[in-house]
Amino acid sequence: MPKGYIIAHIAVTDPEVYKGYIDQNTDVLGGLGGRFIVRGGTSQTVEGSLEGRHVVLEFPSYAEALAAYHDPAYQKIADIRRASSEGTIVVVEGT
Repeated sequence: MPKGYIIAHIAVTDPEVYKGYIDQNTDVLGGLGGRFIVRGGTSQTVEGSLEGRHVVLEFPSYAEALAAYHDPAYQKIADIRRASSEGTIVVVEGT
């Protein structure tokens, strides 16, 4: 069965508030089956344009990735992310 991924490209606008999101999302998304593959770190956009922070979470399936994103516990802390950053998040089926 193909795995599922949540991929985020984020521009943090309020680092102090965003830290609260990071502190909470690890346990919530991990509890929903997610495993962080990429979380921040040095990057270089070699074509096009993206935000400065990149995150990739792997889930056992696309359905589980989508369910994790929409989970009420995650959405509650996602409000912290929305208040302290801008970005694009996609859920993707992969290998």
